[in-house]
Amino acid sequence: MALVRILVDGYSLIHSWPELAPGKPRHSAAAREELIRWLTQYRDACGTPVTIVFDGSDSGRGRKEKTSTPDVEILYSRAGQTADDIIERAAHRLAAYGEVLVVTDDLAERETASSLGAVTSSCSSFVQTLHHALDELQRDLGRHNRKERTKYREP
Repeated sequence: MALVRILVDGYSLIHSWPELAPGKPRHSAAAREELIRWLTQYRDACGTPVTIVFDGSDSGRGRKEKTSTPDVEILYSRAGQTADDIIERAAHRLAAYGEVLVVTDDLAERETASSLGAVTSSCSSFVQTLHHALDELQRDLGRHNRKERTKYREP
């Protein structure tokens, strides 16, 4: 079955990825923006839509923060709700359409998502996958560009 969406616990991934936004507070807009930038690149490389879920309402956040698109959806939990709640609900609803990947370091959340039919990944494993996919895309683009340059060279 095809992977239909990647559901990411945003702060879990930010906290486990120290190279992301170095020197910035883990709950800062800068850290969130950097995560969104990387996950947008990953979505472009793999073609699978990504939903990033952050704990906490987005009210009062800076206007510079990116808005959701169908390919990279950005959600914030409301008061009395957690990112885990949103991820569980989405994993359950999307399971009928194909495989869903849930990315979090919360073991209980991974077990719950797994019981709902989702595939799960630790944050460190996902970061490795992300870097591998982006490196592969970069190599493919380099090969393609070299091929195109030689195709149009004059004899």
